[in-house]
Amino acid sequence: MMPASPPDTLSLSSTQVTLLHDRCTAAWHHENPAVLSTLTGFERAMTEQHLANFELWHAEDTARTPQASDQDVARTKRFIDCANQRRNDLTEQCDVLLLDFLSRQSLPAPEAELHSESPGLILDRLSILSLKLFHTREEIDRPGAPAGHAERNVERLRILSEQRDDLAAALDRLWQQVLDGRRRFKLYRQLKMYNDPALNPAVYGPGPHS
Repeated sequence: MMPASPPDTLSLSSTQVTLLHDRCTAAWHHENPAVLSTLTGFERAMTEQHLANFELWHAEDTARTPQASDQDVARTKRFIDCANQRRNDLTEQCDVLLLDFLSRQSLPAPEAELHSESPGLILDRLSILSLKLFHTREEIDRPGAPAGHAERNVERLRILSEQRDDLAAALDRLWQQVLDGRRRFKLYRQLKMYNDPALNPAVYGPGPHS
């Protein structure tokens, strides 16, 4: 269970975020889950959100395996729905913790310009980029790959690295502007419907007057 509020000090640095994402990505691929055991508060929420993306990535690969049976695909699809719900819940939790921290400093400034994307949503995008970078590096070094495969993935890696650098810089800029009172963000609830049996007609079925 996440703490109700963050500590009195909280550092949101894209350098720390990307290093943690990459460290976790490598550790989890080597079946070393110990990274989470040392983390608390916001860092833990951010890392658990990354873990949800990690699990989603590999579950989606499993569902696309040509040899997968219909039963395998159905089982994996149910897992994907649960993991995606957890991913979205944890993205929101990151924003809750950040906003709780900011409220102690009477921030975000209510008159500041509203930013359409919250830090939590940016963290989610950075998480996915970490996974893309890891797997692209794997493809560069893949034994027995066809001619030109490594070269295509070197270019892919360059593009992904540039995109992550741009996004990381945008996160730092947004956070600093929020701290300076020049920009604000809000908690945007995803309000997913597909996992809610009261809202998804495929789950609750036709009504008595349908």
